[in-house]
Amino acid sequence: MRYKILTVATAFIFVLFSGCSTFNSQEEMSGGKIINPDFQSAIKCAKEKVFPALVFIITLREEFREGKKVTLEASGSGVIISPGGEFLTNWHVVNKATEIRCLLFDGTNYEAELMGDDKDSDLALLKLKLPEKHPPLPYATIGNSSKLKEGDFVMALGAPWGLSRSISVGIISCTNRFLPMKSEYSLWLQTDASISPGNSGGPLVNIDGTIIGINSLGSTMGGDMGFAIPAETIQQIIPQLREHGKVNWTWTGLLLQPLKDFKTNTYFNASSGVIVSGTEQESPARQAGITSRDRIIRINGEPITAITEEDLPDIRRKLGLLPKGKPVTVELERDGKLASVQFTPREKGEVEGVELDCPRWDFTVKTINQFDNPQLYFYRKKGVFIFGVKYPGNAQMCGLQHNDIVTSIDGKDIQTLDDIKAVHKAAIENVKDKPRILVNVLRNGSLKQVVLEFSRDYEK
Repeated sequence: MRYKILTVATAFIFVLFSGCSTFNSQEEMSGGKIINPDFQSAIKCAKEKVFPALVFIITLREEFREGKKVTLEASGSGVIISPGGEFLTNWHVVNKATEIRCLLFDGTNYEAELMGDDKDSDLALLKLKLPEKHPPLPYATIGNSSKLKEGDFVMALGAPWGLSRSISVGIISCTNRFLPMKSEYSLWLQTDASISPGNSGGPLVNIDGTIIGINSLGSTMGGDMGFAIPAETIQQIIPQLREHGKVNWTWTGLLLQPLKDFKTNTYFNASSGVIVSGTEQESPARQAGITSRDRIIRINGEPITAITEEDLPDIRRKLGLLPKGKPVTVELERDGKLASVQFTPREKGEVEGVELDCPRWDFTVKTINQFDNPQLYFYRKKGVFIFGVKYPGNAQMCGLQHNDIVTSIDGKDIQTLDDIKAVHKAAIENVKDKPRILVNVLRNGSLKQVVLEFSRDYEK
């Protein structure tokens, strides 16, 4: 039955390619029935507009598994958006990649360099390493997803399961799907066009052949559900990736809820604004005196409103893109009275820190990050923690564990990765004379002392 439905949907999408068909609207429809649709013409038009801009991506990346470095290969999709070879894909496709290879529609292949990426929006901008005087490449145009409606036909293009130059057809199921577990800044386009592993980073296009989204998520819950990042979000993110190589998200510490929260059965008697459900510890918002149940009406004079949870990502994105270090004026209502407060947003910081390998000790460490490791940040605002523990290895044998916060090694205070590097270098140079050192860690709020014996080299 599923194949019959897809066949009908395909027929409709071909007919709706009006700009590419060789027959007029009167020939297409008569009494609501399809008459002599030119399928081949529609297929050819779709290929001419979008297929030449597709990129099949293969990445090599180094990761630590149980504290040991391994090289992994993965694949994904992308779409060229400029004649000079800029192309878009997902952050998760190229994250930590040490090598990025790209196969183009015409069979040529090039390496690519990262121009910028952003975990929070799951977008990455790259550029092909083209030879000098290379002719302009075919590219696709980013359109306007705000005009989409449920039921509009779309196509998801990419390389599902590594099968390059593939296309699936479907409709828009929802234009503003809120997925709080995936991103606080984005709404998603939901489609029943098949989006499988390998489709990530490929374009979701409308019947005019323009990009209205970037494929990002496929459903693991069964049924035909895929999700794409809307063009409006993409248009906001690309300039920052070009200019800064990242998105300079700022942090206010505001926790928000809509005026009508159906999940908690909470409703506020207001038609504008957004409710503060709380503020984060030591945040600019808390220091400014903003409290829960305040109703924010304007930010820097611009009215804001969140009736339902689908309205929250746009407000969070506006807050996140406020310039750091520049005071922000917030107008709010508290207990029926209007008030105005100011605070200065701070830089959100690196989303995911560098992972430092400590050979012979057989563990890796990372910097504690307020946004990635809030449970560790609660115990220690500045420091490093054990991220990976090799098995078998010296750290594992002596009882060190993932998420142990390292406070000192061999009597030396540890607060940064540079502190670890210095102590590790000295210890390895002196391993024959001193094969044991004392490591102090904070584990679930309790101090532990561990003697690290590293005379054995598990790599040999």
